[in-house]
Amino acid sequence: MIVSICILIFIVCIYIYFFPCIPKRKKHYAYALLLGCPAHDDGTMSSSQIKRCNLAIDMYKKGLYRETDKMSDLICENYPMVLVMSRFGIALGFGEKSIGEVCRQNGVDANTFLTVVNFLTGEVQGLTDEVSRALSLETLIRYLHNAHDYFLAFRLPNMRRKLNEAISICPEDVAFVIRRFFDEYAEEVNKHMTYEEKVVFPYVRDLLNGKVSDKYNISIFRKRHEQIDQKLSDLKNILIKYYPGEGGHLLNSVLFDLFTTEEDLVSHSLVEDNLFVPSIVWYENKMLNR
Repeated sequence: MIVSICILIFIVCIYIYFFPCIPKRKKHYAYALLLGCPAHDDGTMSSSQIKRCNLAIDMYKKGLYRETDKMSDLICENYPMVLVMSRFGIALGFGEKSIGEVCRQNGVDANTFLTVVNFLTGEVQGLTDEVSRALSLETLIRYLHNAHDYFLAFRLPNMRRKLNEAISICPEDVAFVIRRFFDEYAEEVNKHMTYEEKVVFPYVRDLLNGKVSDKYNISIFRKRHEQIDQKLSDLKNILIKYYPGEGGHLLNSVLFDLFTTEEDLVSHSLVEDNLFVPSIVWYENKMLNR
């Protein structure tokens, strides 16, 4: 018996010697693997590499989403990011690929994608000059444009169709008031987004091409960038507090859509106010100080 125990201990010691335990992973590593960013001809890091590496390390230490994380994990952990992803022009079906791989395959600037994602998930509160410099304004414009198309061409028309069907059994005078509130709200959203498409985005593209306007700057947009959710709040209150008769599943579904649309539009405005506008201000100052 004693001999057997000694042999067993000997075997365990041999195993531990040749196959040591894998050390517990550190919480953070102060380095980053950066792809797609050129170095100098002599192999030293370019200023762009240094900035992006520092940004990647800082994001890792803060527990933010990174290029190496799986895109599927991002969506499963934060399902509203499905809409964000689609607005960057990224479709489903990416398998086990990382965020960086999916972005590169779809021609999306990964840093801009991650900045928006981490901002909307509450991990980033605002922009620093370093982050502003690293953002792709063209990518951000594409994201905002696709969001406008989603609201104007799909979300609002679909909601109106469901709303009409849901209130078809209520008194006509009540149905008229509800439709009027919704249509006035949809018109406000349309005017708001059309102004950005016809005035703001062309101005920013001109700025990126080196054309500085003496008649317009982003502060004009910032001053008139009013919130557009008041009528939506009024409509929700009418349905919740004063709708006559039985609501049913369809009306409850419409009400749920109103809440989620309001949240989506608030997030959209926050991206414009806290990411888009500050980036343009930084770019304007850069152009003026050339």
